[in-house]
Amino acid sequence: MIGQERTVLPLLATDEFGLSKFTATLTFIAAFGIVKAATNFFAGTLSDTYGRKPVLIAGWIIGVPVPLLLMWAPTWEWVVFANVLLGVNQGLTWSTTVIMKIDLVGPERRGYAMGLNEAAGYGAVAITALATGWIAAEWGLRPAPFYLGIAYAALGLGLSTLVVKETIGHAHHEAANHVTTDERHQRDLTNGQIFRLTSFRDRALSSCSQAGMVNNLNDGLAWGLFPIFFAAAGVSVGRIGILAALYPAAWGLGQLYTGGLSDRIGRKPLIAGGMLTQAGALAWMGTVSGFWWWAAGAVALGIGTAMVYPTLLAAIGDIAHPTWRARSVGVYRLWRDGGFAVGALLAGLLADLVSIEAAIYAVATLTAASGVVVIVRMNETHPSR
Repeated sequence: MIGQERTVLPLLATDEFGLSKFTATLTFIAAFGIVKAATNFFAGTLSDTYGRKPVLIAGWIIGVPVPLLLMWAPTWEWVVFANVLLGVNQGLTWSTTVIMKIDLVGPERRGYAMGLNEAAGYGAVAITALATGWIAAEWGLRPAPFYLGIAYAALGLGLSTLVVKETIGHAHHEAANHVTTDERHQRDLTNGQIFRLTSFRDRALSSCSQAGMVNNLNDGLAWGLFPIFFAAAGVSVGRIGILAALYPAAWGLGQLYTGGLSDRIGRKPLIAGGMLTQAGALAWMGTVSGFWWWAAGAVALGIGTAMVYPTLLAAIGDIAHPTWRARSVGVYRLWRDGGFAVGALLAGLLADLVSIEAAIYAVATLTAASGVVVIVRMNETHPSR
């Protein structure tokens, strides 16, 4: 559902809707990020209250109109509204699938499970970004690329309703046998206590929250500005689709390895190393010119993100008590996906006031600073380490 937008929407904003300001162009990402972040927070509480499967199904029902709105939107405001619905859809469905996999797997294999989950998601983003770029090059920016979204919404709703099973019983079983020696991580915590722990008080949880936010901040830049950046350099729509796909492809495939690797070597080295790798890749993208150089940078950016993404979720699962783990994941994802909005607004303002290159370098600097925070502040969370 996100992949259908990665190549097409930034180009649609300039070519069909005539948006000239980068800040206005990136409003769809800002709306998506704000709504998804807020929905993430409530998804954890809702899944603890009503079970995982009902929340998953509700998310897919809300996602059904999204591709139709993108196909028929008469004004840019309709595109922004479609991304509000997409934010709710992603906040409910992706949060719930993460929580369900954490329910199903034990602590020793949590990183591997998160790697599988995120690889499936971002592999699909890559394939769809590539496919929509090819479709747009052959049949135009609308409506043909969004037919894929209709199929995805139908499959997501059908599989969630007919195939997926409820997993909250696994969390209850783990909670009954869970032992903790940290008074902050006892089972009976309020939502306010969980928010403060995950956001500020706990060194590891808060380090993960800020790293997740900065990670998606640079993804917001890549999603919204890179297609325009490449188009301004004369890259064809088909090749922009390839560049838009390489980043999530490396991200998705890399997680098949990095999630399990974090189970063996610990979470902190991969999180810190991944943030610094992303920072270097972003700086490279702003410095070089040409399809193949940008392709190399996109792959490096995807590798850095693959090191970070499943590992952060696994670290949250390491620390949080099973009775409030879903809510802690929701708080973490609130901060993480808030990065989409912050990244879109920051990148848009800098691109309008200075240049796209300036926006890229600024985000690269913030990403490097986030890696340093992890090195200085975060403690290792894996149970066996």
